[in-house]
Amino acid sequence: MKTFDIREKAKASGGEYVLGVKDTQSHACYMIYGFLKPGEKGRLIKPGSGHEELVASLKGDIKVSGCFNGILKEGTAFHIKGESECFFENDSSEEAVYIIAGGHSEGGHQH
Repeated sequence: MKTFDIREKAKASGGEYVLGVKDTQSHACYMIYGFLKPGEKGRLIKPGSGHEELVASLKGDIKVSGCFNGILKEGTAFHIKGESECFFENDSSEEAVYIIAGGHSEGGHQH
């Protein structure tokens, strides 16, 4: 079984990495690992047409605006579909970490 160092890949990619078909050779699902530096603003969260995602804060409380307005508390999650979008902001002095698990909506695999 192969493991993936998604934290290092996220660091190399500017704060977010999509573990998906490129790594797994599977179109069934994907996972995004991301972190926000202290004070970082404006990270777009948008599944895209034919996709749905579960978004969870693993470390820290993340300010969310757009499809949901409020604080995504550490250990909580929300569901987002299709073209809906929101933005993440880290108001704290500590790094925030989130994960997104995604897949295709019914009939959504149109790539």
